[in-house]
Amino acid sequence: MRILMDDRGKKYILDEGQDFHNDLGIIKKEELENCVPGDILKTHKEHEVKVIQANVNDFIELMERKCSILLPKDIGIVIAYTGLGCGDKVVDAGTGAGAIALHFANVVGKEGEVHSYEIREDFTKIAQKNVKQFGFDNITIKNQDIKEGIDEEEVDLIFLDLPKPYEMMESVFDALKSGGWLAVYAPYIEQVQILNRIAKKIGFNEINTIECILREMEVKSKGTRPKTRMVGHTGYLSFARKL
Repeated sequence: MRILMDDRGKKYILDEGQDFHNDLGIIKKEELENCVPGDILKTHKEHEVKVIQANVNDFIELMERKCSILLPKDIGIVIAYTGLGCGDKVVDAGTGAGAIALHFANVVGKEGEVHSYEIREDFTKIAQKNVKQFGFDNITIKNQDIKEGIDEEEVDLIFLDLPKPYEMMESVFDALKSGGWLAVYAPYIEQVQILNRIAKKIGFNEINTIECILREMEVKSKGTRPKTRMVGHTGYLSFARKL
C-alpha cells in the first residue's frame, strides 16, 4: 500500500478514490490515482507531499486502534527467540487492533498462516478492517474466545496477550507441533510465576522469561548521551517449548 508524507514529516494513509487534504492543502484524487512510490506531489498551496511504499511498521503507526499495542522491542524478541519463519503457522490471542498479527503475517509470508482470536466484537471489526486495508490475505481474525478451544493443529507458535494465559496451557500444548513455541506477554510478575509453574507441570521445556528495557541515545553536536526519558517496563515475555 501507499502512504503520503508531507514536508513536516507527518504521514497519512492514502485513501483510494478520495482527495487528500490537510492544513497544508489539497491534492485531487485524479492526481493520486497514478502516483507511484518516490513521486513528489504538490498541494494547491504548493506544499510538497512524498509518496511512499508503506511497510508493516508504517501502516501500524497510522492504522485505527482503540487499545495499546506491543512495541517493536517486544515483538522483535518474540520473532527472533522462537525462530519464526516463512511458511509457519501462528495462533495469537487477543488480537486488539491486529498489530502483532500483522507482524507475524509479514514474517511467515504467503506460504504461512496467522489465526488471531479476539473476544471483543468491536476490536475484531477494527482488526479485520486493518488487515484488509493493508492487504494481507494470510490472516484470519476470529471473534472467538480462545479459552473455548483452539481450532488449529500442528502450530509453530502460539502467542498469548491475555489476563490469565495460564488457564489454557493444556489446549496450547495440544495445539502445538513438536518443537513448537508458546510465547506470552504479561505485565505483572505474578502472572509469570503462575504460568511458569503450570507450564512445568504440563510438560513444557526450555521455559524462560525475559524483560526488554529500551534506551535510545541522544546525538547532538556538543555530545552524545542516553536520552533522559526511556521506554522502561512494558511487560514480561515468557517462552516455553513443546519437545
